[in-house]
Amino acid sequence: MGRLIVPSVCILISIFYFIYTINLPKAKLGDPNAPMYFPLIISIFLFIMSVIYFIKELLKHYPKKEEVKLLFKGRAPVLIISTLIISLIYAFIFERIGYLASTILYMLAILFIVNGRNKWLVNLSVAVLFSVGSWYVFYHLLDVSLP
Repeated sequence: MGRLIVPSVCILISIFYFIYTINLPKAKLGDPNAPMYFPLIISIFLFIMSVIYFIKELLKHYPKKEEVKLLFKGRAPVLIISTLIISLIYAFIFERIGYLASTILYMLAILFIVNGRNKWLVNLSVAVLFSVGSWYVFYHLLDVSLP
């Protein structure tokens, strides 16, 4: 289990590196995004290699465990990867469009992935009610300022 610490830390480092790379200042001469290209490639490469290393160590440590094998069967990989991608998008749009709108979009996306399109009314209701309810609690009752 201790061998999973290194790839986990590397995954976190790659995510932080990616986020900070996107926030680099634009170049004043030439291509404005030029300072971002190399660090972005490094962060993406580190993330991919760390995930591969994590999976290999996980399979070595638990070769006969059915729970680990279930992570790679059926819809599970799609659910895991799409949730990670949607969460990263949520982190990027949170400051730009605010808590309420970004949380509604985030909840909608996650619920549509999990429940499917057939339950669109339930997904929409839960996303809006949860987001508005949590916003009301934080903003009005707890007096916490949200973006």
